[in-house]
Amino acid sequence: MTNHPTKRLLNAPEDIVTEALAGMIAAHPDILALEGPTRRAVVAVDGPRDGKVGIVIGGGSGHEPAFAGYVGRGLADAAAVGNVFASPGPQQIMDAAHAVDGGAGVLFLYGNYTGDVMNFEMAVEACAAEGIFARSLAVTDDVASAPRDRTAERRGIAGDFFVFKVAGAAADAGRDLEGCLAAARAANAATRTMGVALTPCAMPQTGQAHFAIAPDRMEVGMGIHGEPGMRSAPVGHADDVTDELLEAVITDLGIQAGGKVAVLVNGLGATGLLELYVINRRVAEILSGRDIAIHRTWVGEYCTSLDMAGASITLMRLDDDLTALLDRPCRTATLTVGDTPAPAARRERRPVRNRVEDAPEQDLSALATDGNVTPQIFRDMMRSAAKAIRDQRDWLSQLDGVIGDGDHGITMDIGWTAISHVLDDAPADATITALCNQMSRAFLNAVGASTGPLYASAFHSAGNAVTDRLNLDGPAMAAWIKGICDGILSRGGAKLDDKTMIDAWLPAAEAAMTHAADPHSALKAAAEAAEIGRDRTAKLESRRGRSAKLGARSLGHIDPGAASAHIILNAMMLSFRQARFWTY
Repeated sequence: MTNHPTKRLLNAPEDIVTEALAGMIAAHPDILALEGPTRRAVVAVDGPRDGKVGIVIGGGSGHEPAFAGYVGRGLADAAAVGNVFASPGPQQIMDAAHAVDGGAGVLFLYGNYTGDVMNFEMAVEACAAEGIFARSLAVTDDVASAPRDRTAERRGIAGDFFVFKVAGAAADAGRDLEGCLAAARAANAATRTMGVALTPCAMPQTGQAHFAIAPDRMEVGMGIHGEPGMRSAPVGHADDVTDELLEAVITDLGIQAGGKVAVLVNGLGATGLLELYVINRRVAEILSGRDIAIHRTWVGEYCTSLDMAGASITLMRLDDDLTALLDRPCRTATLTVGDTPAPAARRERRPVRNRVEDAPEQDLSALATDGNVTPQIFRDMMRSAAKAIRDQRDWLSQLDGVIGDGDHGITMDIGWTAISHVLDDAPADATITALCNQMSRAFLNAVGASTGPLYASAFHSAGNAVTDRLNLDGPAMAAWIKGICDGILSRGGAKLDDKTMIDAWLPAAEAAMTHAADPHSALKAAAEAAEIGRDRTAKLESRRGRSAKLGARSLGHIDPGAASAHIILNAMMLSFRQARFWTY
């Protein structure tokens, strides 16, 4: 099947999120404002208040109107906005937390994806360091992504809508942090979603569809990041598709006759109201026939996947408390319920407390100077890695599009571009450890997603492994590579054969330690081992990340994280080989 580029109305793809947020604020200045240095915290003008729990939601862009569309009085106080299909980073989340901290604590809410979990949990840790009491909850409404006895592994998709609404109402009603968390947990436990995709979506940076769906096929049980569904099936009539999706939701929730629900029929970005109302007609028929009462229904685009055609059906099983919270007034750019109360007194800005300071400068005179990898050669190696990632960006994204969300190459390029800027701006006498610490912060702040925390931890760990060195000899170069692997392992928790970047980094680290006579030998052995590990992932079934939901459908495909690991190591090795040639 020919993969035609998509047409979009945009300027520079890398500016799409910034420009979209500016346009959103311009459209709703009475509701929304941007706050914080990252300019990625969308804050309710009439939301945060002293003595009130701050509700912070967030996730990647590309799901509009989620997430910033749910910021406003009575719902979320702020949203942390990431890059397209990528979680916001901890600093972006902290900008939102600082903006809503009213002294009663902050509750973070987000979909259950590896990157979101890592970044929001890092924000919880940062809040604790600053004296802000914070809790978090990952939404897990997607029936298709894990069986009922493993609901904690499920993805958060359109059910975010109900969980956010309930938590925001609980906070607006004056409940304390534990009370708001309990309400959010109750909503999450009572909410289920099932969806179907008719076409793939395309990232703005590539303009190419992630994967192919034949004209007569559909993907059942897809996520909201352009990833394939749990299975492929022939396209059916609207009623047949609705029957299948709704039956899965009703069965999983265990709704009986006499029950009461709220309904969300959600479009994924390219399915119009004409089709969505056809689906809702069938939903109403089925629920009425089963004597299940519908309290409220929303039909439209509430949690999308860029330009994907398809729809999802969400039910929230209601009790008296959830009903009252669902009905409580709110006013956001996307959702208005009831009459919004009169404006409340704006909270006083609270000073940021206990911000972590940079590590102390190293005593250069105490550092070992033997070894061929000087700080300048190290910079050149990192620049070569950045260029190699840029050159292979589209290939990496294509690999990711088959089994993931199609953004790995884009995300890595964003992170390594930020590293390139750090290398250009760092002092001439910066040590390798100091450069690694700056690279860690730059990558994390630029990327978010899952790769942000993983590589931020990797660079920090690698820098710590060579704190006694000015130049790197063979054993130190091997220790640096092992430090990268150790940092990824400590943050992500993946194991060998999980079909992740660890399947390249772990054998690379082991090979480098075994061949550490000199830096070139360590790098060459690491690159070769990473290549073998990369190719081996094609034979593995994914057990981590978004591709883990695909099961056997992930077989036969190289893991993009392992592929980028090899690209980095191979570029480092070639750069050092060139430097060594000119040096000697």
